[in-house]
Amino acid sequence: MAKAPKVITKTALRRLMKTEGDASIVSADAITALIDYLQDLAVDITKKSLAICKHAKRKTISKEDVKLAIAAL
Repeated sequence: MAKAPKVITKTALRRLMKTEGDASIVSADAITALIDYLQDLAVDITKKSLAICKHAKRKTISKEDVKLAIAAL
């Protein structure tokens, strides 16, 4: 199955790594690897949040659902 298209941009992630992570030089391969990981993590969190939301008989994922899903990791 084909990999999902990139949603997180390389430019934004590179900027985040440099400003918040204090990295002076970041390779393109490092950015791509981190993007893949973050997207997979976001999908996992979303699926867990949706399960929590459905259990509560709601259709909209709330901030609390996401917090609970992250805590369950």
